[in-house]
Amino acid sequence: MLSVLRHRTYRHLFAAQVIALAGTGLATVALGLLAHDVAGADAGSVLGTALAIKMVAYVLIAPAVGAVADRLPRRALLVGADLIRACAALALPFVDQVWQVYALIFVLQAASAAFLPVFQAAVPEVLPDERDYTRALSLSRLAYDLESLASPALAAVLLSVTTYSGLFAGTVIGFVGSAALVVSTVLPRAVASPRTGGLCRRTTAGVRSFCAVPRLRALLALDLVVAAAGAVVLVNTVVYVRDHLGRSAGDVAVALGAYGAGSMAVALVLPRVLDRVSDRAVMLRGALVIALVFAGPAVISAAGAGDWRWPALLTAWAAFGAASSMVLAPAGRLLRRSSGPAGRTELFAARFSLSHACWLLAYPLAGRLGATAGLLPAVIALWVIACAAGVLAVRLWPPHDAEPVVHLHTGLDAGHPHVADAAPVPGGWQHSHDLVADALHAPAR
Repeated sequence: MLSVLRHRTYRHLFAAQVIALAGTGLATVALGLLAHDVAGADAGSVLGTALAIKMVAYVLIAPAVGAVADRLPRRALLVGADLIRACAALALPFVDQVWQVYALIFVLQAASAAFLPVFQAAVPEVLPDERDYTRALSLSRLAYDLESLASPALAAVLLSVTTYSGLFAGTVIGFVGSAALVVSTVLPRAVASPRTGGLCRRTTAGVRSFCAVPRLRALLALDLVVAAAGAVVLVNTVVYVRDHLGRSAGDVAVALGAYGAGSMAVALVLPRVLDRVSDRAVMLRGALVIALVFAGPAVISAAGAGDWRWPALLTAWAAFGAASSMVLAPAGRLLRRSSGPAGRTELFAARFSLSHACWLLAYPLAGRLGATAGLLPAVIALWVIACAAGVLAVRLWPPHDAEPVVHLHTGLDAGHPHVADAAPVPGGWQHSHDLVADALHAPAR
């Protein structure tokens, strides 16, 4: 897997991703301490609102960035987003009002919503070989999982010698370091999409193109499956461990670590699996595993006592992590297959926005229903959503999706590069290739 790091440009981009993730992890810990200082007993409410602001920024900002990103210098956009994130993090330690926290969080997350889809869309162009790109996707999955494990530990070490303001300083260093690494790369020039119309129409074009391709509609359903499972883990782990099982605060980290360990285990082996097995088979089986694993937290929620509940929880969380990685890690391959160079960024931005909309639905459902009705009703509700979304994904994703689609192009000149291999027929040009969502391939199909 590490062989992909021999590519200098990707190596620098991956290092930028890792450093920025570390900075973001430190900011997550520091933000909790800042919220306690500013809001006292209402810190939980402040953090919950900040999380909602993050998701709203992701859902709203990413499509707008996708509409204009291919008309801007890609490297300048990434560096600018990193520097805006660094400035927001630099200002956070000096706030003394809750609204100021919210405003800075929105700025920081809006910049992240600009950075991440553009970054993700650049990687398949830096690594045109599909095997290399598959390994890059697994490395990215590993980076996210390692960050969730390592950042709290790093924060704990830093807090032994500094205040939470020092953590924000680490965040600034992470974003500035990311910007410096991006500056050191030579990125392929983004190909401008030929779409026309006003900003509003171009902003929604990525979502419309995304929803026009059956495999991408299925991907959206699969994102909802993952969000349902992830919400149970990320929102209610502390409730399971501390209240339901009566275990120590340290065991919360152990349970979350089991989720990350399961995800990392799959990410390590997935490149070899995808060399032999289709994306559809892997991702739909991941969704099936998630649906089956929901039985674990349901039984644990219903059980009143028993030492078996703790190892059962760890096993279920590890299985959730593994199955989620089966769905998430190959997703970039679907986006790459479904887009040409023109409009690729807007498709990645659309997926970024839509997937976070799934989390925006699942997070409050897991939290509010768990708090008002109890853990078991929350698990059942999310299990129903996961099952329904999984069935929908199976129905939306054709079994022979990988086969080329024969189609007709009208209105293109003979010299247009897209029809260079096409055969002239009455009314236009006919050829076949994988189904692509861009301005040359009408969403009507």
